Amino acid sequence: MTDAQWTGASAPYIRPNQGDAWGKEAASRGRAGVQQILFAGEVAAPVEVAATLGLRSDQTVILRRRLILLDKIPVEIADSYWPLHVAGGTALASPGKVKGGAPSLLADLGFRPASVTENVHTRPAEPAERETLAMPDASEWVLTLRRTITDESDRPYEVFVSVAPGRIGQLNYSMKVS
Repeated sequence: MTDAQWTGASAPYIRPNQGDAWGKEAASRGRAGVQQILFAGEVAAPVEVAATLGLRSDQTVILRRRLILLDKIPVEIADSYWPLHVAGGTALASPGKVKGGAPSLLADLGFRPASVTENVHTRPAEPAERETLAMPDASEWVLTLRRTITDESDRPYEVFVSVAPGRIGQLNYSMKVS
């Protein structure tokens, strides 16, 4: 994540039965990767998330916000949004760890990824993001990634939004095409 040679793959983060994909990825490079749950529960859907999920902008969704750390340094704010019919009343709506990870729980509920769309862009950091990510430079920008996961019926069931300090420099992806 902070190394120009670090190539990340999205697949472990959406496949069931991967456990703590971030911890494993960091450990494979001799680093310590952990997640802190900052919030889990119901929120009003942000306009863009509601539109992506096919919801009205006033509808409630489940948000699970995590702070991602690498060697105890904040490197990402990771937000996952699910419609209530997907995640309401599940461990995803609670602040504790999800046994087996979110993708495994979702698969157990019948939600398996069939397609994924990711969009990356940059923008100025918001004050709360600068604070959470310990960004001392108020002019630093952030990289944002929005991932939409759809099921076999092409219905989106999860929107993931990541915000990372621009000091990361670049995002590298490796994907296999079947």
